[in-house]
Amino acid sequence: CEVRPGPEFLTRSYVFYSNRLFKALQFYYWDPSCRDPSYSLVIKGKLRLRQASWITRGATEADYHLHKVGIVFHSQKAMREVASWANQTSGEGCRGFLPPGRSWAPGALYEVLSAKSERDCTAALGFAMHELSLVRVERHFQPLLQPQQSGSRLVEELYLGDIHTDWGERLHYRPTGYQRPMQSAQHHAHPCPACGIISRADEHHPPILPARAALPMQLSGSWVSTHCEVRPAVLFLTRYFTFHGNNHTWEGHYYHYSDPLCRQPTFTIYASGHYTQGIPSSKVRGGTELAFKVTQARVTPMDALTVLMLNSSAAGSCGLAGSWSAGVEQDITPTNGCLALGIKLPHTEYELFKTEQDTQERSLLYIGERPTDGSSPDSPDKRPTSYQAPLIQCAAASEEFSNYISLKYVGRKDANGIEALKPLPVAFLLFIALLFLRWD
Repeated sequence: CEVRPGPEFLTRSYVFYSNRLFKALQFYYWDPSCRDPSYSLVIKGKLRLRQASWITRGATEADYHLHKVGIVFHSQKAMREVASWANQTSGEGCRGFLPPGRSWAPGALYEVLSAKSERDCTAALGFAMHELSLVRVERHFQPLLQPQQSGSRLVEELYLGDIHTDWGERLHYRPTGYQRPMQSAQHHAHPCPACGIISRADEHHPPILPARAALPMQLSGSWVSTHCEVRPAVLFLTRYFTFHGNNHTWEGHYYHYSDPLCRQPTFTIYASGHYTQGIPSSKVRGGTELAFKVTQARVTPMDALTVLMLNSSAAGSCGLAGSWSAGVEQDITPTNGCLALGIKLPHTEYELFKTEQDTQERSLLYIGERPTDGSSPDSPDKRPTSYQAPLIQCAAASEEFSNYISLKYVGRKDANGIEALKPLPVAFLLFIALLFLRWD
C-alpha cells in the first residue's frame, strides 16, 4: 500500500505492450492499509522511450500520451467528494462531469479524460502521469528462501518518476527522482502476498490487501538503507541511523555518491542530536510525528571536486577555510554548519515516522519524504505526509558498522567483465509491474 503526498493511499498495476500502448490501473483508498477502496482509475495511452536521461544518470526519458482516463467509484461518499473537487477546480473542459445530486451507480465508468472529445477533469483529482517520463528497469537475483533449495531467482523492478510533495506542483512537475519500485508480475521478489491480489484486480474489483497488525513505534537500534537511493535534483545516497531510546539521542551517516549504483563517493555527512517523544499523526494514519534537533555535524569530502568546492567557500561558512582534503573528516559545528552543502546548525526538522515488519518479519523504518524542492521540513506545516524508501533494522549495532560506505549492487557485466548499469531497451517486454517493497 503506497502513501503519496497529501496523503493519498493507493496500489497500482501497469501493463506495457510491445506496440508501445499501456494500460494502468490505480486503486485509491480511504485508509493506509489499502482495505477500504474509494475509487479506481483506468488509464490508457501510449509510451515512447527516448534516450538516456542527461539529468538522472541510469534513467531513460520517455514521452507519453493519454488516450482515455476513466473513474469507477466504490461508494456514494467517494462520488460526492470527487464531484465537489471537480466543481471547485475544473474549467470549461470538465463541464457536466458529475451533475449535482446524481446518485452512485455501482460499476459505472465515468469519463475523466478523453483525447478524442477533449474532455479533461484530471486537475480535480490532482492526477498526472508524469511518472512515465522517467523510467528505469533493474534486474537482480534473489537467493531462494527455502533451506533445502539452492540457487536464485530473477527479480525485475520498474522505477518510475517521483511525485512532487507539493500538491500544487505535481500537475506540471517533471521528475528527477523515483518512486519506490514496482515488481514484475512474472519475476517478482518472494514472498509477495500482495502481488497476486493486485494482479487479479480490475477497476470494478479493487484489491483488498491482507490486514496487518499495527506496531508500536520502536526506534531504538540501528537502521540502514536496503539499496542505493535516488532523490530529486540528482542525489544518490545511502543512510545509516542509530537511535538511543534511553536518552532520546540519535546519530546518522549520509553517504553521498555521484552515480546511481552508489560506487563513486562524493562526500559523507555525520550528524547527531536529540528527538522528542512521538505522538500519533493526525494527518497520516499509522504515522508518528516527531521533532529532530540537529546539534552537531561533521563532513568528509571523498573526491577532488567536493574538496575544491569546500576549499572555495567563504571563510567561516564551512569549517576551517582552505583546509579540506579528501578522506579527512572535519567538524562543521563551530561554523554553524556548511553553507556550500546547505547545512545549518543548530537545526530542527518536523518528521513523520512509522515502523512495520515485512513478510519475513524483519523490522522496517519509514522516515518522512524530503520536500521535492530541496528545502527542509523546518516548521510543523512542512511536516511530510508520505515516506522515503524504508530502512531495515540491523541485527546488531556494531562499532565496525559505522565504517560502512556502500551497498553491493548486483549489476550486469559489460564486455570487460565489469558490472555496469545497462540502458533500458528500446522496446518494453510485455509485463505487469506490481507495487511492492524492494529487498536486496
